[in-house]
Amino acid sequence: MNQKKLNVRTMTQLALLIAVEITMKAIGLGSVPVGPLYMSFLTVPIAVGAIVLGPLEGAILGGVFGIVSFKDALTGASAMTSTLLTVSPLHTFILCIGTRILMGYCTGIMYLLIKKLLKENNVRYILAALAAPVLNTLFFMGYIVLVFYNSEYIQSLVVLNNVSNPIMFVILLVGIQGLIEAIVCSAVGGLAAKGVESILKK
Repeated sequence: MNQKKLNVRTMTQLALLIAVEITMKAIGLGSVPVGPLYMSFLTVPIAVGAIVLGPLEGAILGGVFGIVSFKDALTGASAMTSTLLTVSPLHTFILCIGTRILMGYCTGIMYLLIKKLLKENNVRYILAALAAPVLNTLFFMGYIVLVFYNSEYIQSLVVLNNVSNPIMFVILLVGIQGLIEAIVCSAVGGLAAKGVESILKK
């Protein structure tokens, strides 16, 4: 009976976080267009879910983020992914959805590892929440470099930014927006996760 209650509670919490993700996207808080990329804050509810509920739930929330991102590629709302869709629909699907599922899962794993090292230190929430935007950028941009770097579109951005290698391309393209994402998501996600976990313990 207790297990059943636990499962229902987990599903309810997961549904609420999914609703938060969708609402953030719908009202424009989830992603802000900056050049060819989006400055995304959708990693905040993913981080909260991965920390409070676990890696599997983090992966599910990451999948929701991915579906929203792939929808932008299909509708043309994202200049970059919609262009990459014409290069390879399959790889764009993996880029949008696969990397986000992996990000959510790995954020949950990171929290479990950090929790073992830091015990009850509250810094663990901030560090685990920071993992979400960092891993999102790492997996997303890493897949672009791995699969799409030699495509005409990416090479046009390489020339535009006057860079000579993939690492500099990622650094210049992500730039300040990546730093803002990391600061906001780690602070808001960490505090939210700590608050939610404290409520659940009571």
